[in-house]
Amino acid sequence: MRELLPPEVAVAVAGPDDWTGQLLAAEQACLSERAVEGRRRDFTAGRVCARRAMTTLGLPPAAVVAAADRSPVWPSGVVGTITHTRGYCAAAAAHVTAVRSVGMDAEQHRELNEGVRRMICLPEEEERLVALPGGISWPAVLFSAKETVYKVWHPVVGTWLDFTDAHVELDPDAGTFTARIAPARLAAAPVEDPPGRVHGRFVVADGLVRTAAVLPLR
Repeated sequence: MRELLPPEVAVAVAGPDDWTGQLLAAEQACLSERAVEGRRRDFTAGRVCARRAMTTLGLPPAAVVAAADRSPVWPSGVVGTITHTRGYCAAAAAHVTAVRSVGMDAEQHRELNEGVRRMICLPEEEERLVALPGGISWPAVLFSAKETVYKVWHPVVGTWLDFTDAHVELDPDAGTFTARIAPARLAAAPVEDPPGRVHGRFVVADGLVRTAAVLPLR
């Protein structure tokens, strides 16, 4: 993830010990006693990485608790994001004086079935994807990019985005993407300056699709 984000954003990627690392008391309280082992490992690695990213920024390793929708709640003065998929977890954090929002996502690089493609792809996106070079599951890249766009959007606006609310164009040569938010969603946003465009980067390597983006300060 480090190569996908600007230097003002601190990034931490989980190592072998982070999946069973220590949680702070407030973080531990966010886990249900019935949480399965996989959920516990993902949550733990994410919080360990989040605190390490904050330490890189020169901040104390404060707790990153979970909201009711499971999204991370960062300490005052910090924006951040966490992602995990099978065998991979990373967190990124930045000062609120550096960026408005940051998002990232990691997914397994695999083909998506037709039903999933219909759910995530707009018709015009599907048309563009079939024209892109072979060897890469472009729908998986699009899916990850839209997950990243949501993670950028939600902390700023506080509302959900459907997959069809963001129109994403991929540039395979540059390894970048641009998302345009649907006008109706922008008009309904409960904030004065919702992000209408999100620019990000992606990479496909080591069996993973990784995407990331930052929303600059106004």
